Amino acid sequence: MPGNDSGKTEAGWRLVLRALQSRNYRLFFSGQTISLIGTWMTRIATAWLVYRLTHSAFLLGVVGFAGQIPTFFLGPFAGVWVDRWNRHRTLVVTQVLSMLQSFALAALALRGTITIADILCLSLAQGLINAFDMPARQAFVVQMIEKREDLGNAIALNSSMVHVARLLGPSIAGVVIAAVGEGYCFLIDGFSYIAVILSLLAMRIVPIPQTGTDKAVLHDLKEGWRYATGSVPIRSILLLLALVSLVGMPYTILMPIFAGAVLHGGPHTLGFLMGASGAGALLGAMWLAARRSVLGLDRVVCIAAAIFGAGLIGVGFSRLLWLSLLLMPIAGGAMMQQAAASNTILQTIVHEDKRGRVMSFFSMAFMGMTPFGSLLAGSLASKIGAPKTLILGGAICILGAGWFAHHLPTIRELVGPIYRERGIIPGVARGVESTAVLRTPPEE
Repeated sequence: MPGNDSGKTEAGWRLVLRALQSRNYRLFFSGQTISLIGTWMTRIATAWLVYRLTHSAFLLGVVGFAGQIPTFFLGPFAGVWVDRWNRHRTLVVTQVLSMLQSFALAALALRGTITIADILCLSLAQGLINAFDMPARQAFVVQMIEKREDLGNAIALNSSMVHVARLLGPSIAGVVIAAVGEGYCFLIDGFSYIAVILSLLAMRIVPIPQTGTDKAVLHDLKEGWRYATGSVPIRSILLLLALVSLVGMPYTILMPIFAGAVLHGGPHTLGFLMGASGAGALLGAMWLAARRSVLGLDRVVCIAAAIFGAGLIGVGFSRLLWLSLLLMPIAGGAMMQQAAASNTILQTIVHEDKRGRVMSFFSMAFMGMTPFGSLLAGSLASKIGAPKTLILGGAICILGAGWFAHHLPTIRELVGPIYRERGIIPGVARGVESTAVLRTPPEE
């Protein structure tokens, strides 16, 4: 009956959006969605401005590298500070600094005095801010959620939010650039930060007591590193994510070559390819959001990495636009699912006093490896061609998934009891012994 179908649909949407029942997360989600659209506008406008000023593909890569590399080098240290600081206040500060960075870009661009050196410096500044913002944001999610079992749903909704912005931001930026220039994209982005700042200030947060501030930073960094590397689940997840980020995720920098030289298209072809990837990522995020439990996400990590690799291999072999457009959503969706599922598992098993450090390692593996992967992909593509580079990267992703599958029984044995102990799932998965414990080194 129509009424029954309507009821099922409504119940389905309540399941997908259940994390929004938490007031603080609902505030964050709405403010961050607006802000991320502005962020994507700035990304597109920055790339277009660099190319318009220099006509240099090399400098495009350098600017991207400058904006991402601080996450790799500063991320672990930032994680130590995130564990010491109030995460809520830290996010307010990083968002205010990001807003000022966008306004600085807008002022220089609108005055017509901006140079490539200005863009490099401001991109580096944003990278420094992001090195603190990313682990703080990841670690703060658990404080916004009222029900711990909704944590996986919140992380999946975060991914959905990112990819909605990824679809809308570039489209809006294209219209704005064509109408009034890049400077107004930066200006809109600056004002968009007000939404997330206000949402943060409107939250009612119960602070988590911060401890260990009398210890040296290097001591806490070593402690966090021993904790992460001594845990089989955490270590395995981070290693697979770092591998995929290095050899697989930089596929986006090769897409202009595929659009032009391989598929014999133009800018519109590139737009179709990237749009298809973004749409797949959004659908993958919604699928994760609809899951009722975190149970089985370790298997999702493994399978998604393998599917991502297979999708890249398929795109590498494809010489037909329609076939590439069918394969790109598969690759984009699998890439997102692996990253989001990895994030969820880490967030649910990590000790609270080490959450910032572990999430900084997550940021380093996810985003910090990307600039090195971009340089590697560009270098390989210049020698063996873009299609072979993509095929090689996909094959390595599949090998990485096979390695993770080998460790999967041990990971499941260790993670299940933690879920039960923390009330994340009502019981333990079949085959998991109740006496198993997380194998981490003793506390110092």
